[in-house]
Amino acid sequence: VKGQPQAKRALEIAAAGGHSLLMIGPPGSGKSMLARRLPGILPEMSEAEALESAAILSVSNCGFSAEFWKMRPFRSPHHTASGVALVGGGGNPKPGEISLAHNGILFLDELPEFDRKVLEVLREPLETGSITISRASRQAEFPARFQLVAAMNPCPCGHLGDDSGQGCCCSGDQVARYRGRISGPLLDRIDMHIEVPRLAPEMLANGDQAAGETSARVRSRIETCRQRQLLRRGRPNALLDGRRLEQACPLETDDQRLVFRAMEQLGLSARAYHRILRLARTIADLSDSAQIQTAHLDEAIGDRRLDRRNCVFRSMSQNW
Repeated sequence: VKGQPQAKRALEIAAAGGHSLLMIGPPGSGKSMLARRLPGILPEMSEAEALESAAILSVSNCGFSAEFWKMRPFRSPHHTASGVALVGGGGNPKPGEISLAHNGILFLDELPEFDRKVLEVLREPLETGSITISRASRQAEFPARFQLVAAMNPCPCGHLGDDSGQGCCCSGDQVARYRGRISGPLLDRIDMHIEVPRLAPEMLANGDQAAGETSARVRSRIETCRQRQLLRRGRPNALLDGRRLEQACPLETDDQRLVFRAMEQLGLSARAYHRILRLARTIADLSDSAQIQTAHLDEAIGDRRLDRRNCVFRSMSQNW
């Protein structure tokens, strides 16, 4: 991947801790390409995970093929997909895209173009890791522990904040309506919101010299980090909750004040607070740090860019 150091760093963090990710940037900045590179740096599936994924495929319309054994699924439904296609259903309930992405990645490109009612069905499985489909004659429960990766433009025309010289032609109301297609509760459940700027022309012209680390080297770091998490609490950091989260993420008093101040300024919820802690724990693990440091919290808070943008947008609205 040429350039995009911030986006590549975010992908590494997301892969290491199993965190959900939203990429925001103008058309052609590489959001979809980055998402499709993510499976190459994910840790290898365990035997139990591979059996779970194979079992889901065996009862789906796709069927299981041995050539995909231990390969983490990558599902990318089109934005015209229905709610049933996404979560599953039918007279004889079948797993949908979120279950087919179990133990892998669900990539939603052009996120605001999905029907809002379709997106809302993601809220419960993002929290519980499963989906229950009820029909008059039967009920079925399918696992749905997927890693959500989504991409969107910053505005309908795609050029808001773009430094390429092509100005945005959208009004404030158009931008607000566009972003309003993604509900606050769903956005709150996405761990990281990062900006993916357009690449400079000279970066494209540098050819292979602009390439960074190999996927194998990044994946080695991620596997080491993931192993550290499994040894500590038996699960990735993105799945820490309750007492496990408290024990894994103790904070110094000054760091606690830093997070509380960010919550007040950005209007963050208690759910967002817990997601910041999980994210900071993963960043600390990548740094081989036993304790969460202030720099780790700073980076975790900075990775919620859409919260920052919305905070600025609210302030502007109040001034108007």
